[in-house]
Amino acid sequence: MPIDTGDTAWILASTALVMLMTPGVGLFYGGLVRKKNFISMVAMSFVAFALVSIQWIVIGYSIAFGGDISGLSGNLGSLMLDGVGINPGPYSSSIPGLLFMVYQMMFAAVTMAIVTSGMAERVKLSSFILFALLWTTLVYDPVTHWVWGGGWLQSLGFLDFAGGSVVHITAGFSALAIAFVIGKRSGFGTYAMEPHNIPMTLLGAGLLWFGWFGFNGGSALAANGLAVNALVVTNTAAAVGALAWLFGSWVQGHPSSLGMVSGAIAGLGAITPCAGYVGVPASIIIGGIAGILCSQTMLWRIRKNMDESLDAWSVHGIGGLWGTIAVGIFASAAINSYTGLLYGNVYQFIIQIVGAIAVMIYAFVISWVLAKIVDRLMGLRVSQEEEYVGLDLSQHGERA
Repeated sequence: MPIDTGDTAWILASTALVMLMTPGVGLFYGGLVRKKNFISMVAMSFVAFALVSIQWIVIGYSIAFGGDISGLSGNLGSLMLDGVGINPGPYSSSIPGLLFMVYQMMFAAVTMAIVTSGMAERVKLSSFILFALLWTTLVYDPVTHWVWGGGWLQSLGFLDFAGGSVVHITAGFSALAIAFVIGKRSGFGTYAMEPHNIPMTLLGAGLLWFGWFGFNGGSALAANGLAVNALVVTNTAAAVGALAWLFGSWVQGHPSSLGMVSGAIAGLGAITPCAGYVGVPASIIIGGIAGILCSQTMLWRIRKNMDESLDAWSVHGIGGLWGTIAVGIFASAAINSYTGLLYGNVYQFIIQIVGAIAVMIYAFVISWVLAKIVDRLMGLRVSQEEEYVGLDLSQHGERA
């Protein structure tokens, strides 16, 4: 089948949209930390993008999308993109295989950037680089193969349209594991650690919302009705999630702008696995529940004095977990050929729960082990003096 120019143009644009999400994460997180760590947070997102771009070409794509090995990993037949070219590839007959590769690269990069939430204001850059390479290779790439590359979950019929499990569950629960290993920030719980620049966080959220149209819409891998549906339900879930968190915070005191954009990200994370399987009415329910559920999870984290600093776990992890299960509830044959629990398909509901739990446990455990290894080899954390001065000066020699 010849390459379709319309599909190719759309996925080229979607690739650029998803790329913008990585610096978007940096700005979102950067505004949430103290001023002395702003450069550090933004820089880690850029470092993640550069590292993963090379890792994906050398080995990552092959582990994720190479020939299947016992349902657990791809083989190494596509090392250095061997056999991946400008002709249609095995995962889409209408776009070049090289385009599919680079589109998926952007997913891997933004996922690693999200993980930096658990390291905020206290990790050494050198240790982060080693951890990022290990994590992408041993957590993100195998899970991608399980779900999208012909692995065991895909063979069981597990559904994840654009990365609720692959991106959001892995990133959120990995961030939590790292936070447990690295420990709380000095002074956490003793004095306030207020965001230094909420407008910067709002800007980052805007870039993420914008990029998400390529993230979910592009996952149709074609310029077609499924892409349109994905885009519409994505925007709807984000809007409802934003309003749900906003009104929830208003009831408790003030209508928080930070809560509003956090709710939008929660809605976006929750609709990600569902975007190609559900219609607009379901997206309203999914986004609304995400906004409420993730806000309550964040409050629970605060009450428990847990320092997963920037809430990747409560927003991405829990949002992605809910959305992955929601596929098994709301999937409709009117959108795609799959159905969920509401249409009598109990199996789909069960396999979504099984898959979500499997990814959650794997990501948490392996991330905890990797963080322990890196900590033993290099030390994850900066010294107390460096943390006091701030990572911008101690790690980069720069001021925001």
